[in-house]
Amino acid sequence: MDILLAFIVGAALGIAAHFAAPHRSTRGTAVGPVLGAIVGGAVWAAFTWSGVTTENPLIWVVSFVMPFVVTYPVLAWLGRARVTHDAKERVRLKIS
Repeated sequence: MDILLAFIVGAALGIAAHFAAPHRSTRGTAVGPVLGAIVGGAVWAAFTWSGVTTENPLIWVVSFVMPFVVTYPVLAWLGRARVTHDAKERVRLKIS
């Protein structure tokens, strides 16, 4: 049941990463929270499958830090990729 905390905190950190990353208007609003929740849950699951219990503070720290560490660069990359693609399309379509 504690994995729900990892999902919720991951989604909250994904929201923070969405607003912190550049070019947020070029990607969907739900991408950050969903990615953060997935990363938080996956890290938590990996730790529990490897035998780490909830009494170990490492599972809490890593599960709450990794969503932002992973989500922010992915969102920044998506924003840059979209801006680059849009610029190439404008040139290709001869739109100023």
